[in-house]
Amino acid sequence: MATTLGNAFIKNFLGKAPDWYKVLIIAFLIINPIIFHVSPFIAGWVLVAEFIFTLAMALKCYPLQPGGLLAIEAVAIGMTSADQVKHELVANIEVLLLLVFMVAGIYFMKQLLLFIFTKILLGIRSKVLLSVAFCSAAAFLSAFLDALTVIAVVISVAVGFYSIYHKVASGKDFQSKHDHTSDDAVHEPSRQDLEDYRAFLRSLLMHAGVGTALGGVMTMVGEPQNLIIADQAGWQFGEFLLRMAPVTIPVLFCGLATCMFVEKFHLFGYGAKLPDTVRAILVDYDRAERAKRTNLDVAKLIVQGMIAVWLIVGLALHLAAVGLIGLSVIVLATSFTGVIDEHQIGKAFEEALPFTALLAVFFSIVAVIIDQQLFAPVIQWVLSMEGHDQLSMFYIANGLLSMVSDNVFVGTVYINEVKAAYLEGAISREQFDLLAVAINTGTNLPSVATPNGQAAFLFLLTSTLAPLLRLSYGRMVVMAFPYTIVLALVGLGGIELLLTPATEWMIHAGWISETAHMIQDAAAAAGH
Repeated sequence: MATTLGNAFIKNFLGKAPDWYKVLIIAFLIINPIIFHVSPFIAGWVLVAEFIFTLAMALKCYPLQPGGLLAIEAVAIGMTSADQVKHELVANIEVLLLLVFMVAGIYFMKQLLLFIFTKILLGIRSKVLLSVAFCSAAAFLSAFLDALTVIAVVISVAVGFYSIYHKVASGKDFQSKHDHTSDDAVHEPSRQDLEDYRAFLRSLLMHAGVGTALGGVMTMVGEPQNLIIADQAGWQFGEFLLRMAPVTIPVLFCGLATCMFVEKFHLFGYGAKLPDTVRAILVDYDRAERAKRTNLDVAKLIVQGMIAVWLIVGLALHLAAVGLIGLSVIVLATSFTGVIDEHQIGKAFEEALPFTALLAVFFSIVAVIIDQQLFAPVIQWVLSMEGHDQLSMFYIANGLLSMVSDNVFVGTVYINEVKAAYLEGAISREQFDLLAVAINTGTNLPSVATPNGQAAFLFLLTSTLAPLLRLSYGRMVVMAFPYTIVLALVGLGGIELLLTPATEWMIHAGWISETAHMIQDAAAAAGH
């Protein structure tokens, strides 16, 4: 039966998304201008809630399209301006370049990554130890590298592992071409093993994702907002690490203990083990790869290993912007491994560019938050407090806002407000330093609660791997829940009980000094 032109428009709108979802998005687009006319502030929060909804429904429809429609409407009705959106994009250009080039660079190192992680996966039989290894490795790497780079590596490895088993379960050999996004060819006896394997990989990915937060909070290079906070406070690498330690060290150990606990007792979707049939296939794959490995392949692995060293050194020492180091990885990896065809190179960008576009839409929503001053009441309320209560409330306020917004934006807004209060004489230098720690830990730790709170989690949710492993927004929230509770409460305990006495002791011991900062801030105050 022929489709009418009107029905064709309806069917084409958001493609294969459910009809109820399409109706809801249209309803959002209709009510937003009405609410904005009544109250711009309420309309701003409604828009944030709608955007979070599109993220939660990522498996129904990729959030770029519905979220993009909401962002375009927000600009059109005056909730923000195109200039403000551009300003946010320019301010976050390093993150965008990182996604465009670094994720593509990791694509050309998949052989080495699969080689290393296959040895780890097959070498550690205990799921508890394997989970702790993934979590602690992600934490260590994220303390010196970027969390998005680390999670991109883990995603690349997981896709490789998944496709190996999926290919064999579909009746093909390792060398055959195969579409691992469809289960149609998977043999019936293998379907339960496939589901167990998905649960196994899901848990490892979530442990690694939380690991990026555990390590990222500890150093000034771990997360973008850390650099901003360190710059405003005048801290160098060592001082930043020491000032955060009273909170971050207990959190790290409690986070790793949580990893062991949920795996040991099979809680919140964790505990799935690697099925024996899948292990046998991975062992066969490893054996087959070793048997057919030529000198050309060995040379590629050596080159990729040398590039990996350059990647770690370049990022740890900040020899260039992260995105530019990623571009250098692409150039080096393709030049010395024989990849010179533009179509081969083009495949490397398929994973990152949709998320890059989605992140640009996300920054449009952040522009609305800024223009409508959605966080202003909370900021003013927290700043009205004094002394120790102020520390705890800054931590809690930053944590709650980071769950629904960009933690880089939240951290930037709060540290700027606190710096202004210090320069105006409203708070002391000692209180400013303590508040900077509360802001940094508040934006990094409780934000693991939701995918939109952590860029690494959002990247994982919107990656091509998430639908393969049935990793939805809701499932990520559930699996992150035990970590959220432990990290948030232990972090709050560190702020309440350890931060002030530990900081005073470090100053007394001469580990950290405020003299240089006072001189620096006196000059800043004079300029202010």
